[in-house]
Order: sequence, then C-alpha cells, then structure tokens
Amino acid sequence: MTGKEQANRNIYLCGFMATGKSSVGKRLASLLDYDFIDMDAVIEEEEGMAIPQIFSGRGEPAFRLVESSLVRRLAAESGKVVATGGGAVANPGNLELMKGSGTVITLTADPGIILARVGSGRDRPMLRGGDKAGRIAALMRERAHAYAQADITVDTSSMGIDETARHIRALLERRPEA
Repeated sequence: MTGKEQANRNIYLCGFMATGKSSVGKRLASLLDYDFIDMDAVIEEEEGMAIPQIFSGRGEPAFRLVESSLVRRLAAESGKVVATGGGAVANPGNLELMKGSGTVITLTADPGIILARVGSGRDRPMLRGGDKAGRIAALMRERAHAYAQADITVDTSSMGIDETARHIRALLERRPEA
C-alpha cells in the first residue's frame, strides 16, 4: 500500500455507548479533513426509523444484519472517520473488515461516567429492562474482548471532545501506517 493509500484509510471509532464516538468523531474528521459517518444515523435514515424502533419492531438480530451490511459498504471506501454503534465490533466479521480497511480506535470510559452520560437511557435499547448500571457492566464485560482488539484505546472519562480528538490525531500521526 502506498503512503497516500495508507493516509486515507478509514478511522473507526468503536466502544461502549456514551464514550464519545459521535461527538469526538465529528471533531476528529474536521481535524483530519476526512468525511464523518455516524453509522447509527445512516441506519436510521436508510431504514426510515430510529434505532430503538428497529430493535423493538424487528429485533436485535435484524439490526445487526443491517449494521454489518453498512460496515461492508464503508470498508470499501476511504478517508472517513466512522462512529460505529456500540456493538458493531462484537461481530468478528465487522471487526475484520474494519481492521482491514482502517485503524480501529476503542473509546472507553468508566462505567459510572457512562451511566451519568446516558441519563434516562430511553433511547438506548440495550439498556432496557431493569438496572442500567448492571446492564452497562454486563455489556461491557461481554464486549471487552472485541474492544481490546482495537489498534488504539483512548479513555475519554476525563477528557473533553476537543482534547480527545487532538489526542487521537497525535496518536495517529505517530503510527507508521497512519
């Protein structure tokens, strides 16, 4: 791969909900002069309904199929900062496509910070049904292995959006394939 091709590889921001994937992704795309893609927003637009409606009407497996299809399409493109859904990398096929077409960055945060950031959690289908803190902890445990396979991990617990985006840009600049 030439230097130019490497420089235009996608950047995939993954991680648990409320770690800053969308807000940091927008800022990072601006810093790098890349296009920004929010996978959940694309899915909602293409499916004509909100993510919680897809989950309740069609179920999680149907949502995950749509999500995987979008990952395949994005992996064929370049020059994008992509905010993935929180569970996108839990699918090994998605993770393989992302790693093959770009740099995968996991954003993390302390569970207590995540709980504060999600607020009521009404628009978070994976937090429905009982104790939100317990659901957050369980989902984080379930996805830890997938998140750990990222090329870079950044804890957003104590960093703002701008600081996180600048930190990621600096890390990318130090990587030989960036």
